[in-house]
Amino acid sequence: MLIILVNIILVRVYNVDMSKVIVHIDLNAFFARCEEIKDPSLENKPVAIGHDGRGGIVSTCSYAARKHGVSSAMPMFKARQLCPNLIVIPGDYHYYSAMSKKFFNFVRRYTKLVEPASVDECFADFTDAVKGQSNVIVFFRKLQTDLFKETGLKCSIGVSTTRFLAKMASDYQKPMGLTIIRKRDIENILFPLKVDSMFGVGKRTAPRLKNVGIKTIGELYRKLEADDEEVKNICGKFFYTLKEWLEGKGSDEIEIEKWDPKSIGNSTTLPYDTDSAVEIKKHFLSLAKEVSERAQREDKLGHTIQIVVKDQTFKSFNKSTTLENPTNKWQVIYDYACSLYDKNFTNLTLRLVGITLQNLIDYTDMAVQMSLFDYSRHEEESKTKLLINELNRSLKKPLLKRASEVKKNGNR
Repeated sequence: MLIILVNIILVRVYNVDMSKVIVHIDLNAFFARCEEIKDPSLENKPVAIGHDGRGGIVSTCSYAARKHGVSSAMPMFKARQLCPNLIVIPGDYHYYSAMSKKFFNFVRRYTKLVEPASVDECFADFTDAVKGQSNVIVFFRKLQTDLFKETGLKCSIGVSTTRFLAKMASDYQKPMGLTIIRKRDIENILFPLKVDSMFGVGKRTAPRLKNVGIKTIGELYRKLEADDEEVKNICGKFFYTLKEWLEGKGSDEIEIEKWDPKSIGNSTTLPYDTDSAVEIKKHFLSLAKEVSERAQREDKLGHTIQIVVKDQTFKSFNKSTTLENPTNKWQVIYDYACSLYDKNFTNLTLRLVGITLQNLIDYTDMAVQMSLFDYSRHEEESKTKLLINELNRSLKKPLLKRASEVKKNGNR
């Protein structure tokens, strides 16, 4: 029944009256799929990416493993209990990064309006790309198959008028799903789904909603529509956002990160959403070292350190601080990044963190940009040294020294 319903939706897609065509493309079990591409013998086997042992966490897993109940962010010992024949692979993140770049380059052939949401998913504006297409179903199916043929990667595609609906559409069928949700389809497609499957309803909020009798997205919407006080207390400021999303009024904007020649930065998507300061700062440490290495390789120093974070709803935040003296030292970059995080974002559950060194100058320009105090002190010391040298020449012996040059061992 589900497949028939989706097919009916897809058949009518070319009649969709959209002002914008917003697409969410999600790579299916990305890390596990990369391992299958490297080693085809892993196909259709239960595979988990992560580390064994105490404290090991499942980063992601194959669909074969998911059939046993294994899921992302699950402790590895529990995953092994659910699936004794689970194949655990530590992960080759350099390879995953290379495959991710292939994916984004592939999507950018169709549209330059691409916003990476994480290492394995993106939002994109396909409004211009689908103009003139007689059958957009064929268009997007070809995109899927071409990506698979060229890279071996599998993806699910969601098409709609807003980011929220496109994300919900891509989640609707996996793997290799293709779903279109128009405003008039929301009630039929989304309302019967479990409330914890709704994008934006977090792991902490869903149980609270269930405790007050809300089990489906449709039941949640009826409470939102009625301005229910109990639900308002649970959802807080997000109450009205959820209501707008379910009425098809969400954002349709794609954020493009512009290249800034006056900055050096790097970001990383976390293996799983987390609010653990310890875990987040581990990633800041790695990023600080990467940014520092690049800056030193290019003989650059930066006056400003900025951090950027994305929460579990893909919303971006950033904070920065300007230094009195420019730097490219990883310790300094890391300390300021942690300070910015501690002051601004400890209450957020994050999926991405980044560090950027901005307002760069060449290392050779450092002398020119010396602070007035340092310059004045340097100038005064130089005058003093010249005077002492002149007196020593008159005495024909190096009898005089500056006090700062006198040793502390009793020499006068």
